[in-house]
Amino acid sequence: MIQVALYDAKPYDKPSFERYGGLHNVQFRFLETKLNEDTVALAKDCDAVCVFVNDTVNAAVIDKLYAFGVKLIALRSAGYNNVDVEAAFGKIHVVHVPAYSPYAVAEHAMALLLTSVRRIHKAYNRTREFNFSLNGLTGFDLHGKTVGVVGTGRIGRIFIDICRGFGMKVLAYDRFPAKDSGIEYVPLDEIFENSDIISLHCPLTGETRHMIDAAAIEKMKKGVVIVNTSRGGLIDAEALLEGIKARKIGAACLDVYEEEADVFFEDRSGHILNDDLLSRLISMPNVIVTSHQAFLTEEALNNIAETTVNNILSYFNNDGICDNELCYRCGNIERCRRERKERCF
Repeated sequence: MIQVALYDAKPYDKPSFERYGGLHNVQFRFLETKLNEDTVALAKDCDAVCVFVNDTVNAAVIDKLYAFGVKLIALRSAGYNNVDVEAAFGKIHVVHVPAYSPYAVAEHAMALLLTSVRRIHKAYNRTREFNFSLNGLTGFDLHGKTVGVVGTGRIGRIFIDICRGFGMKVLAYDRFPAKDSGIEYVPLDEIFENSDIISLHCPLTGETRHMIDAAAIEKMKKGVVIVNTSRGGLIDAEALLEGIKARKIGAACLDVYEEEADVFFEDRSGHILNDDLLSRLISMPNVIVTSHQAFLTEEALNNIAETTVNNILSYFNNDGICDNELCYRCGNIERCRRERKERCF
């Protein structure tokens, strides 16, 4: 039986992980706490840990896991910016779920956009109070508007297809353009300058952190709508707030936030929110915030659990070789030059 400590466990995680784990002799120890230097000891006697986006897997945590004999860090997400992959190299193998339901995230991005531009959230609150006035609910057509899509991986390309269905003109930016895709790629500055709507679908790296900052916002059209369902750190939240206050940004639709780790996924309704910046963003009438829920569909939860269990089995039953390993050796973390035919270390 493979023993796995699953950190930051939520009620919606357990059914699918229990089902797939039970089928393959993988026993999950569900821990409500997040992984960090204070909680890492809970993984003692486990073969692997399973972590999510707001768990802290830094060098200190990795060293302690290694000392406990933990052999595998299994992310149940696609993003891995919270894991020090370099520090893990040579000690503990790291695997992730590269695609669980790109449709879920792309559809949520469009749901946020439609909710914002057609004022659905405001209309919902009004009619609940029997207020059927239409004053202040005027939106705009998406048809004919230009959307700039940053990142054209699986999610970005599905979002592009959705936008095309609405009759929108699509511009895209990606460091690695998809070949023969029919997508019109332009430099990032052209995205900023020409888009009515900008949607972010790229990973968070040292190069992409704060790609939306004050300088980028200055280049944008007045009234631009920014959608982020990727990673909070892509946007400088202070600059975003200033852009909103200056009436340069027409609306912001955020499923992620840079400092979300101690707030999102938790019920804070009975507490004073200590994050003043997030409080100010939420208070803005043209900002919609959802708490990192773009992935949250039945299909995605099943796919995440199934792929995570398969990753664990692949590592322990296949001499440490897994197609979804994140390896620092080659520089191209997600696509190892060894082509998964042998162990990275």
